[in-house]
Amino acid sequence: MIHVVLVCLKLFLFAWGAFALYYQADLPWRWLFLSGWCVLGGFALASPWLPFRFAVRIATLTTVVVLIAWWQTLEPSHTRDWADDVAQLLQAEIKGDRLVLHNVRNFEWRSESDYTPRWETREYDLQQLVSADLLLSYWMGPAIAHTLVSFGFADGRQLVLSLEIRKERHEAFSAIAGFFRQYETVLIAADENDIVRVRTNIRGETVHLYRLALGQAELRAALLGYLHEADEIRRQPQFYNTLTSNCTTIVFDLARQLAPGLPLDYRLLLSGYFADYAYDQQGLWPGYDFSTLRAKGNITGRARAFDDVPGQFSAAIRRGVPGISLISTLPALEAP
Repeated sequence: MIHVVLVCLKLFLFAWGAFALYYQADLPWRWLFLSGWCVLGGFALASPWLPFRFAVRIATLTTVVVLIAWWQTLEPSHTRDWADDVAQLLQAEIKGDRLVLHNVRNFEWRSESDYTPRWETREYDLQQLVSADLLLSYWMGPAIAHTLVSFGFADGRQLVLSLEIRKERHEAFSAIAGFFRQYETVLIAADENDIVRVRTNIRGETVHLYRLALGQAELRAALLGYLHEADEIRRQPQFYNTLTSNCTTIVFDLARQLAPGLPLDYRLLLSGYFADYAYDQQGLWPGYDFSTLRAKGNITGRARAFDDVPGQFSAAIRRGVPGISLISTLPALEAP
């Protein structure tokens, strides 16, 4: 039994080291280091049956110590050639109830590569904060979704906050790479016509929206919690981690500040089921079963059918969503 445990630990260690070298070692040395690491791993696994097993164990221990020491030298940065949609860092100014946000994203997307960049400064009155909605954007099957929170104000404006990878211009997202310090973290504040619509209309994702059951004090605490995280990221760059620091864990961490007893759950990892978890914790709008909330909260079709009426996208996608009462100048968007 002990032998089996040791073999499993070795396999895990050498698999971790191989991925770390693959994603972080610089070319042209990457493949040389990776090949050497794999050869050493093979000897380490076979060491109980080798006559020179003591030398193999010393070499393995030394190499592991060097690898871990090198790993600790990797540091996140704010100075890279960032992709346009994550190029700016959110900055907030709060004076009483007056909130000023710098670098709110409001891109006009025509395709993934054809867009008009816009970074705006917007002002909000925290006393006019009236709602928060949970959005899940499905991009890889039913178990995996990107988690966003949209805060609503009495004047009809929506502000979406989303923790994302801060990818460089040449990078694309990989969940595996996210375990190995491949990406920094960025907190994006954006207009719904940008950050929601690019997912439904440009990337072909399916998006569900749920009204959260939060009171005024909880809404304010959640929004300020996001802004505090944005300030921490701006002051000190952080690595993204697929498991421990992602778009869903930030929502859970903020929720735990409001309700410290919230339990850990597998649905925090399988983010596509995060709305089910929120429902079980009485976090979604009451009075409906979850299947109804999910069905009525599928905003994908409404987003794709929207006719570009200025200022009406947020109202259009919320038509019929439980817990949301809409007032609109457009008859087609009136609440049912």
